[in-house]
This record gives sequence, C-alpha cells and structure tokens, in this order.
Amino acid sequence: MMQVFDEMTAPSVNGTFLVGKLENYSYDALVDTLGEPTFNEPSGDGKTQVEWVVKFDDQIFTIYDWKTYDRDFTLNQLDVWHVGGKGKATVFIQALERKLLRSEQAEIL
Repeated sequence: MMQVFDEMTAPSVNGTFLVGKLENYSYDALVDTLGEPTFNEPSGDGKTQVEWVVKFDDQIFTIYDWKTYDRDFTLNQLDVWHVGGKGKATVFIQALERKLLRSEQAEIL
C-alpha cells in the first residue's frame, strides 16, 4: 500500500538520494494516480518544481523532477522522473508502474 503525504504531514526526506527512475509517465498521469504533489512549488534552489513523498512498505520514497528549472516543461513535457529513497527502489517502482498502468487502463474504459 502506498501513502502519499501532503505538505503538512510529510516526513523528512533528508538523507534520501537517487535510487531509480520512472520513465514514460507524464505529470498528469502521476497526479491521476497519486494525487497532487506533496510539494507543488519550486524548491528554494529551483532544482525541483514538484515532488511527491510516498510511504511504501515502511520506507519513504520521493518522486520528483530534477533540474528542469522550468515548471511548464515539468507539467507538460517531462516523462522521466527521479525516484529518491534510502535504499533499493525496484519493488516500489514496479508497484507504482502497475498502479499507473491500472489508472491508464481505467481511463480507456
């Protein structure tokens, strides 16, 4: 089960680092599946425009754009997302991809 946090309830993500990538999914697909991003404003240094903080199997992961420096690009064209965590993310990414595919299939029906 995945729990997506809002900005007020998100745990610290200090110490997370790039552990994988999620490819071929748009911002809209992520919103349809996960809801609005946890952080929906550019980071202080501008390196991320949006970020989801997700708990999966008692681990915290992040999904974010990285150094696009362009919110319009992130929202409308980006299809490669960084996945952050503190360890292996393979199972999390596979579970998220299955969830995204189910969401896409539901839209077709």
